[in-house]
Amino acid sequence: MFLFLVLTQITIVMEFKVYDAAFAKQHENGAIKAMPLVSWDIYSQYLLQTNVVLHDVNSLHQIANKNQWKSVWDFKESLQDETVIVVTDAHLKIVFASKNIEKMNGYEAKEVVGNSPKMFQGAKTDLQVSNEIRKAILNKVPFEKNVINYCKDGSLYKCHIKGFPIFNHKGEVTNFIAFDSLAASIHLKLLTTSYIK
Repeated sequence: MFLFLVLTQITIVMEFKVYDAAFAKQHENGAIKAMPLVSWDIYSQYLLQTNVVLHDVNSLHQIANKNQWKSVWDFKESLQDETVIVVTDAHLKIVFASKNIEKMNGYEAKEVVGNSPKMFQGAKTDLQVSNEIRKAILNKVPFEKNVINYCKDGSLYKCHIKGFPIFNHKGEVTNFIAFDSLAASIHLKLLTTSYIK
C-alpha cells in the first residue's frame, strides 16, 4: 500500500513538471496577454441582473408564503424573459412590482407599490378593454389582453397582460398577479399645445 502511495505522488509530481515545461515552452516567445476589462464589465452586468432577478423571486416567494397561495409559478423563468410581474392585494393595491418594470415604463418598483394599476392608464387606453379586465377581476377569472398604457414620461406602450386571481388554501382570493410583457413600443410623446403651431 505504501509503495502505491509513493508511486502515485511521483506520478503527480511528474505531471506537474510536464505541465510546467509545456507552459514555459508555450510562452517563451511571447508575453502573457492581459484579459481586457470589458469582459469583466459584461460579466458584472450579468451578475447584477441575476441578483435582481433572485431578489424579486425571493420577494414573490415571501408574498406567496405569507398569503398561503394555492398556485405556484416559475417566477425566475418569467423574469429572465424580461416579463414584468405585478402583484396586487385583493383590493387591487400594488404590493409588489419586479425591478424590471423600470425598463418597460420608467417607473421604479417602489414608486408603484401602494397604487392601483390604473396609474398606467390614460386617455388613449381603450375603455372596452379596461372594462373587460375589470369584469374578469370581479368574476375572479384569468384574463389575457393587450392594453395601451402610459410610461412615466407620458409616452405610450402596448402591454400584453396575463392576469390571474390567486386563491389561498381556503379558496379565498388573496391577491391578483399580472405577467406583463411589451407587445409593441409606441413611445410617442404626447403632443402639447406649445408644440403645435
